[in-house]
Amino acid sequence: MKQRATINASVTPKGSLEILSQMEVEKLKKVGENGLYALFRQCALAILNTGSDSDNAKTIIEAYPDFEIEIVQQDRGIRLNLHNAPANAFVDGEMIASSREMLFSAMRDIVYSETEKRLKGNDLASGAGLTDHVFHLLRNAKVFLPRKNPNLIVCWGGHSISEEEYEYTKEVGHSMGLRELDICTGCGPGAMKGPMKGATIAHAKQRYHRSRFLGLTEPGIIAAEAPNPIVNELVILPDIEKRLEAFVRIGHGLVIFPGGAGTAEELLYLLGILLDPENRTLPFPLVLTGPRSSEPYFQQLHEFINATLGFEAQQKYKIVIDDPEQVARLMLQGTHAVTEARCQRNDAFYFNWSLRIEEDFQLPFEPTHENMAALELKQNMPPHRLAANLRRAFSGIVSGNVKDSGIRAIEKHGPYEIHGDKAIMHQLDLLLAAFVKQRRMKLPGSTYIPCYKLVK
Repeated sequence: MKQRATINASVTPKGSLEILSQMEVEKLKKVGENGLYALFRQCALAILNTGSDSDNAKTIIEAYPDFEIEIVQQDRGIRLNLHNAPANAFVDGEMIASSREMLFSAMRDIVYSETEKRLKGNDLASGAGLTDHVFHLLRNAKVFLPRKNPNLIVCWGGHSISEEEYEYTKEVGHSMGLRELDICTGCGPGAMKGPMKGATIAHAKQRYHRSRFLGLTEPGIIAAEAPNPIVNELVILPDIEKRLEAFVRIGHGLVIFPGGAGTAEELLYLLGILLDPENRTLPFPLVLTGPRSSEPYFQQLHEFINATLGFEAQQKYKIVIDDPEQVARLMLQGTHAVTEARCQRNDAFYFNWSLRIEEDFQLPFEPTHENMAALELKQNMPPHRLAANLRRAFSGIVSGNVKDSGIRAIEKHGPYEIHGDKAIMHQLDLLLAAFVKQRRMKLPGSTYIPCYKLVK
């Protein structure tokens, strides 16, 4: 990707983050050796590059090699001096308001994550400790609204979807918005933007002025899926596992649109949790939906779930084809069931403490070639354990497809090798081949070169 138009500018926060300690500023400075500057620069570049036509983190980073951030501490707070920043984030020399908000949200989350990680007494090796960590990260970002009734619907789906599928996500978002439901997504384009766009119009029609368009992301994915400008609350979690836990802890219902490897990863994560015997009685409305043209996609996904995780896993969701109104009604009914269950359990509306999440779904998985090859994918495993490892396999494929570190690892060592029972590998091959054929692994118009090799 060639270098694009840039601009030099100086910006200050507005409400999201006014003050940093001298130690926090030092951690973020370029001279630091703790990696925070590089992390913040990557996230900032993604935020300022909203609307990019690339889904490759490596090429986006290479498009702005001279982009730098200088952090200046002054009497009235902090100031960021940006050098060679993407020009499309500015209007007449002034940064667009949404970009400025998200820029300082990124700084807030990166600084706090590092501070939390180093605090004595924080247990990041146990399930309870990791859940508490996710809670603290979300609380620091002011995500929790204790007096608000459950109405937050999480929407998952691909960034690389057809125009028809994108229009459908807007229709579903519009139907949910008319029922005054708020939207939470992975904050990027495609199926992450469409529901927010549809709900924006619906909220305006209903004169609903408390719209929440919450975007949850993580550093490895944000550069490839830059936040869309509708997001009015952005939170950057430290890794994919904490991001996924945040989704299911704060969401009151979940809609899955067509997608690729990332969407399969998310679905497997959630099904693995819902298959845990301790979660069987907890209401968690889950709908898979798309336009009529997407029906074969969902049928193949449905068959994959049956062949790997079994019939019980299929009972955890409903498939609704080409009916936005029905999706919205199911989500509204689902929030009522969630409200009743939380009241009976004396559980918080804003954070699902009752949901049990095993450490297999919480501990960070680094998709190295060695770790990918060592994944255990066997038919005799308990379904929720198999779901955890299948989730990791798809997580590695996502990394190899779009994350800077994964792309570089594939360039250096070749495709990841994934081993498993012949029957599971066959089902995985069918599903991934369908994703490739339907162009769900990369943006339309780009050629996909597999980053994986299935070994039967």
